[in-house]
Amino acid sequence: MNNQDYRARLAARLAALRLQHNWSLDALSSASGISRASLSRIERGEVSPTAEALNQLCIVYGMTMSRLISEIEQAADNLFRAEQQPLWLDELNGFERRMLLPPSNQFRCEMIEGKLRPGAFIEYSSPPVQGLEQYIWLYAGELTITMNTEKWNLKEGDSLRFHLSGSSSFSAHQSLGAHYILVICKS
Repeated sequence: MNNQDYRARLAARLAALRLQHNWSLDALSSASGISRASLSRIERGEVSPTAEALNQLCIVYGMTMSRLISEIEQAADNLFRAEQQPLWLDELNGFERRMLLPPSNQFRCEMIEGKLRPGAFIEYSSPPVQGLEQYIWLYAGELTITMNTEKWNLKEGDSLRFHLSGSSSFSAHQSLGAHYILVICKS
């Protein structure tokens, strides 16, 4: 699936979620903190939502970003070939997210490849689901992760595990960027 198709499917799914909840754009704007105009442009597929905006919408809908994205992806068997691994781009924040293994009702974990361009910074006010068990392995570059009052500086080859709660941020090294694998497990 190319990036235009992916954006269109994401836009349609976000519009459908809003309608399923019987919310107007104004109501969703109030609940998410995203302007009505931005929501409208996202739902029409004119722009792709940033990672922060998508996270805010996931909080409102009570689902993980991976779960939302998996709903627009084509179904896969246990083998998920490279060409079946959709790539989502947050061009504004310099973030690439490839779904290596999607969420499934039959498995507890999903696996994501993330790339942050040099100097990229992404901040989330709260997780879509509190307490998610996560594991991250830094393949290349350097990455600083903060969660509430905790802060970890990862260098190439380092691993970190945590339960996601409260506010968090991901900050890539100014010249090296960051390339990592993230495993998210549902309880």
